[in-house]
Amino acid sequence: MQGNRIVSAVIFFPLLIANAAEPAIVRGVVHDPEHRPLPAAAIVLRNSAFSKTADADANGEFQITDVPEGGYTIAVSAQGFRPLEQQIAVNAGKAPVLHLQLELAPLSSSVEVSGAASKLDTQTSTVQTAVDSQEIFHTPGADQTNSLAMITDFTPGAYMVHDMLHMRGGHQVNWFFDGIPVVNTNIAANVAPLINPKNVEELEVERGGFSGEYGDRTYGFFNVVTPSGFERGREADLILSAGNFYSTDDQFNIGSHTQRFAYYASVDGSRSNLGLETPVSQVIHDQSSATGGFLSLLFNPSSKDQLRWIASLREDHYQVPNDPDAQAAGIGDLDLERDYLAGFHWTHSFSDEVTFTLSPYFHYNNAHYLGGANDAPFVLDDNVRSNYIGGRSVLQVQKKRHNARIGIEIWGQRDNTFFGLTGNPGGNVFNQTEKHWANSNALFLEDQYKAASWLTFDLGLRLTHYDGLVNENAADPRLGAAIRIPKIKWVLHGYYAYYYQPPPLDSLAGPALQFAVAQGYGFIPLRGERDIQHDIGLSIPLRGWSLDVDDFHTSARNFLDHDVIGNSGIFIPLTDLGAIIHGAEVTVRSPKLFKIAQWRVAYSNQIGQGIGPITGGLLEFAPSGNFLLDHDQRNTLTSVLSFNLPGRWWMTPAYQFGSGFLNQDGPAHLPPHSTFDFAIGKSIGENWSVAANAVNVANTRYLLDTSNTFGGTHYINPRQVYGELRYRFHF
Repeated sequence: MQGNRIVSAVIFFPLLIANAAEPAIVRGVVHDPEHRPLPAAAIVLRNSAFSKTADADANGEFQITDVPEGGYTIAVSAQGFRPLEQQIAVNAGKAPVLHLQLELAPLSSSVEVSGAASKLDTQTSTVQTAVDSQEIFHTPGADQTNSLAMITDFTPGAYMVHDMLHMRGGHQVNWFFDGIPVVNTNIAANVAPLINPKNVEELEVERGGFSGEYGDRTYGFFNVVTPSGFERGREADLILSAGNFYSTDDQFNIGSHTQRFAYYASVDGSRSNLGLETPVSQVIHDQSSATGGFLSLLFNPSSKDQLRWIASLREDHYQVPNDPDAQAAGIGDLDLERDYLAGFHWTHSFSDEVTFTLSPYFHYNNAHYLGGANDAPFVLDDNVRSNYIGGRSVLQVQKKRHNARIGIEIWGQRDNTFFGLTGNPGGNVFNQTEKHWANSNALFLEDQYKAASWLTFDLGLRLTHYDGLVNENAADPRLGAAIRIPKIKWVLHGYYAYYYQPPPLDSLAGPALQFAVAQGYGFIPLRGERDIQHDIGLSIPLRGWSLDVDDFHTSARNFLDHDVIGNSGIFIPLTDLGAIIHGAEVTVRSPKLFKIAQWRVAYSNQIGQGIGPITGGLLEFAPSGNFLLDHDQRNTLTSVLSFNLPGRWWMTPAYQFGSGFLNQDGPAHLPPHSTFDFAIGKSIGENWSVAANAVNVANTRYLLDTSNTFGGTHYINPRQVYGELRYRFHF
């Protein structure tokens, strides 16, 4: 027996030695933040006993052979990018494809950001905020489908009131998914979110100083950078949650990649007995449910081309909340919404200095307000369906001190609107279908000129022709500058810009107009809003802290707003003669505090005044002169403190303060209000994480606003508590 063991050892010992000594292969792809390959990148693989170099080929790919097993540092460098170092483990028989992402090196210490095509291209004078996926996941309530806390908790002057997002005193904002526009001219028609926050890899918020390329909304731009799949290797996530109000908010997502192709896909579903803001402190008839899906496909056929396809589908169902009297009367109104988007993005690099992008897209949006059978005196059926098809192309040239762009954006809109009123009692009042067409053609030119190492100018012009129920032309100049103060590296920035916002494609004619006249109203087509906005601010970096202070002023002509026809529930946009909005904003972002915490603060002080009378859309009596807008709130403050604790625990308390919105017609405002949120979670092993969230921990119930939306009066949502389980697995 002992002899057999000796023979076995003699036979297998050399094989074990051979296996132990078997060299491995390290291979991968070097790419930029947009996952475009970087040719000629230099790679160094090293440890204390080994060192070997390689260069990426024309497709950004590299391979290093004959590498002994063990731990290594891989270092990557390329001209114009920050160097990267990463720790890897090398095992024989395994050669996973490494995807090494290099970040763009700053051109200076100014406030410039990446000019990559699938993110918002900004000027140095742009005022902006960035939020990443971990901040969204760790902030209480921010990753829930019906939440926009990923914006309101981090962006000064951004808040939700009458179920709609407002920022810098207005509610005309633009969304982009991976640089693809989500065009929607309707205001106050939709309350559902456009995207599930769980699909957000990074959120880029711009509040002012927009470049000429992004020119048809004044009050804010949101670019959602979604997962591409390159950050995953055959991985999937299952996310389950449950909370009070019989709520659940679940998602399944999956993603992976090869060397040149990546994909990410998700499906989600949610429901709750607490949906829209309620007109009384009780939650009555307020169920909501939603389903959605998202798909991203990204392919790099060569180092000079990148192709990306995205598709987004959402359907939301809301019960319109009741007060006790409406519930006793059997009122059962619904708001049904759908939003579908399909887009394509092609980036082609003629050289290191010249890039061309093309982005065609299709967007369908539907808002259907459906009255219940017991509504009185009218039962409403208001169904607005909008189709948008368009495209954007941009040629960008970066040479010496210039970063110039020229491009066009064209889109067409077709609205199919059904108005139906049934008297209760009394039968049919009218049923009417209206179909309207519109189109917008824009040409933009701009240059970011670096006059000196401490001085950058932004010069732009956007020319727009709009043809719908009205025909309008606009020529909007943009001027901005950033001055870097030597030694202390503070940056003084400012801009002066004109904007034109195409109007909603709404009209009243025939029976609908006759009904409005009988109710004491009239209607004329809306004209586009024209704004002048200027800003001056200071960015201060200090020992890892970042402090930004901005003062802005917006002067609007034909200010887009909204109201209802009598008590029918038909929601129609209007334009005031003008508006003046002035505010000051402060944002603070800390470095790592005590190696475990990071603090973010956003504060805004602003005043929003309208100027009457009403000049378009739904005509009703309004006094001439200045009046306070219904969403005027002088002071807002948010504070988010994130802790990464030992044992892979994390904890995030968040605080929100508002000084109170306008009380009816004012000038008095509602009392100040505060809410406190809290989240705590833990990562378990490599695949599991659990979290507990509480929004409005103290269950503070205060009157939020008295505006004309779904009944006009809204209370802050009660305390919401939910637990969340995440499981990541390989397939």
